[in-house]
Amino acid sequence: MRESEQDARGRGLDRHFSTRTRPDMPYNLKNKLRWICCAWVGLAVVPAAGAQSSASAEQSATVRAESVVRADKRSGRLVRKVVVAPAADSKDAAAGAGQPAIAPQALRKLADEAAGRHGIDPLLVDSVIRVESNYNPLAVSPKGAEGLMQLIPSTARRFGVTNSFDVRENIEAGVTYLKYLLDMFGDDRLAVAAYNAGESAVIRYGDVPPYRETVNYVSRVGKALGAARQQTPAPPAASAAAPPEEAGARPVEAYVDSEGRIFLRTR
Repeated sequence: MRESEQDARGRGLDRHFSTRTRPDMPYNLKNKLRWICCAWVGLAVVPAAGAQSSASAEQSATVRAESVVRADKRSGRLVRKVVVAPAADSKDAAAGAGQPAIAPQALRKLADEAAGRHGIDPLLVDSVIRVESNYNPLAVSPKGAEGLMQLIPSTARRFGVTNSFDVRENIEAGVTYLKYLLDMFGDDRLAVAAYNAGESAVIRYGDVPPYRETVNYVSRVGKALGAARQQTPAPPAASAAAPPEEAGARPVEAYVDSEGRIFLRTR
């Protein structure tokens, strides 16, 4: 009997796809088995590809890019750079998520220690930092002030700072500058105003300069300082020294001498 065209095509496909079915199995059944096998292979490949893409996405999520503005050491100009942190292990990244490099309590301790070294009220330093950056060591203002105490590049160079984002350098320079202003003006309010507007502006006006930013700044620092002093318990008053015990009263006797004069004496 002569073969049909469909059976011929079936034999042609058998050259490319191997099958374990019997040779005399009808073509339609062979074709169905081939499609079932292909479907199973596709179902196995898709989840693997999805897992690979999800792992790739998870790995890429651990890569952090930060935009950092720093002062060029030679020209003093601000230069913005994008720093890409290396990818971390997903477990390490999850464990360290949300954990700052230095805890706020440690930053406060550094500020208090610097205030103690320079003889400044720690609450004043704390209030200035809260208004300047709210304890964000990577803060950058629109005018280019950097770090916890918002040092502008000229002030940073003036006090020998090489990296304004180094919290220790930033705090030490900011507190040193604040101490300088306190010694110059002898007044907390004027020193805070000079920290914001510069000492020359305070000298020119003889008071808080009438700049809106500076007036608001002095007000905010004053409110923060007042609130901090109210929340800080006053040191215990020194107990008054007990008065020395008085010795018992000694009896007084009077006598008259030979000339009639009266004298008083104690025994």
